[in-house]
Amino acid sequence: MDDMMAFTTSRAGLLAACINLSLVGPVLAQAHQVADPASTQAASRMQTVAAPTVPERPVLSQPGVAGTVQAGGDGAAASAHQFTRDNGAPIGENRHSKAVGDMGPVLLEDAHLIEKLARFDRERVPERVVHARGTGAQGVFRATADISDITKASLFVPGKETPVFVRFSTVIHGAGSPETMRDPHGFATKFYTDQGNWDLVGNNLPIFFIRDAIQFPDMIHSLKPSPVTNKQDPNRLFDFFSKTPEATNMITQVWTNLGTPASYRTMDGNGVHAFKLVNAQGKTIFAKFRWISRQGVKNLNGEQVAKANFNFLTDDLYGQISAGNHPSWDLMVQTMSADQFASLNYNPFDDTKEWLGVPFKKIGEMTLNKVPDNFFEWTEQSAFAPSNMVPGIEPSPDRMLQGRLFSYADTQRYRVGANVMTLPVNRPRVAVVNNNQDGQLNATQRSSDVNYFPADTAPKTTAAEFRNSTYEVSGIVDSKPIEKTNNFEQAGIFYRSLKPQDKADLVKNLAGDLGQVTSMRVKTMMLSYFYQADKDYGTRVAKAVNVPLSEVVKAANEYRAAYPEQFGAN
Repeated sequence: MDDMMAFTTSRAGLLAACINLSLVGPVLAQAHQVADPASTQAASRMQTVAAPTVPERPVLSQPGVAGTVQAGGDGAAASAHQFTRDNGAPIGENRHSKAVGDMGPVLLEDAHLIEKLARFDRERVPERVVHARGTGAQGVFRATADISDITKASLFVPGKETPVFVRFSTVIHGAGSPETMRDPHGFATKFYTDQGNWDLVGNNLPIFFIRDAIQFPDMIHSLKPSPVTNKQDPNRLFDFFSKTPEATNMITQVWTNLGTPASYRTMDGNGVHAFKLVNAQGKTIFAKFRWISRQGVKNLNGEQVAKANFNFLTDDLYGQISAGNHPSWDLMVQTMSADQFASLNYNPFDDTKEWLGVPFKKIGEMTLNKVPDNFFEWTEQSAFAPSNMVPGIEPSPDRMLQGRLFSYADTQRYRVGANVMTLPVNRPRVAVVNNNQDGQLNATQRSSDVNYFPADTAPKTTAAEFRNSTYEVSGIVDSKPIEKTNNFEQAGIFYRSLKPQDKADLVKNLAGDLGQVTSMRVKTMMLSYFYQADKDYGTRVAKAVNVPLSEVVKAANEYRAAYPEQFGAN
């Protein structure tokens, strides 16, 4: 989550010389085999480690300016080139937006439409809002399994290698902040495929705080410094989360030591959202992606955090790569068909939930083997967007993903400029053929005056094989929550899967921040969420912040009475 949290009391980091991070970790079984569930869950694998001037118009008898439509006349038509998006991915339709039926609305998920309009808006001639503090590395992805039965994406041919660039980051803190402050940590991968760039933009955790992108600006505002004091304040963030119970699962995971990783090399990565995969026959299935660190999952606790080296995570990553210790990850995929969804007690497109119990299959391996030659040109100018997809990978109805399809690409055009995709770090390794033009830092050296579609003199094609998949939708258009919220169950499952010391660290980490909240109502509501996830969890945090358990139980009962529909399917 390309995807977001910051807190004041927990700061992590460590002198590189003080840390003994083994490069030996769980290596998964052969590509065709399904992974052991325990090998794909961070909670069971995590370890807390030791501190470390313009001519006149020619008359008709004159030939006109070379390369113009006017000069073309009735000459023979040129051969047609496949039309693409800025990420180099071929498109199958350039005259009709993706819409619901003949009379229905246009969909925001039409990434080509949004890109085309947003680029047009910026033809005439600032630090990331989130994920500002980050570092990146180059490498290669090698496919290890034949998954042509579920996707036609060209990179998944066994043995095929695809260059990648990965940017790791914190989410909330500014560009000048210590790297190891408590936060979800971004894990964004750009695949330079032979059909355009695919960006798998996510975090080290498999879920997120909110399930609808309309809440994203509010959430980030609560986590960022106060506009009055310019200070990050637990009172603000817990005020927001006390009214956002679906965040309980993510809060529980962030406040464990997973929120303070010992190394970028010892983090798993997650695409977080469900995606739609489409095979060559047009059959669809839904999928989630996860990177499994071959170095294991290793973290720092609160005491070790205090010994932070400001730049530790970058020093560690760059140092290990330079020494030839190239970190690697296995790419795993989970799949579910639409007919499997009815049996779930949660919405499968709710990004606050994992697909627990759904097996993972290994489909590839990634190795990072090069430190970029220039930090700014690669890490800072890199621009990730979930809308950068390739044939065979499409969006799901996940409401958070649907918003990110627009917001990520739009913020990159604002931050870097309309020509962000022409920079070396973002430029696809395939030809880009479209009519986007001008804007800040344009260097395309376009020589044709045909900047519209369709055109006889410079035809471009949109092959039917690259059209998006079709699907049927029905329902009343409204702005309301999803039906199956089930806000607390998975947080409880996660808590109970933790080792005793990890539970103790979670309670201590949470108490350090929640204990600073001055509103008893806010504290009690947060505690009631933890209690509904797991009674032991809520009880221990309540004791740590000196809130009577009777008040916590009362708030939990009042919540269940007010929202009984949230518990009927639990």
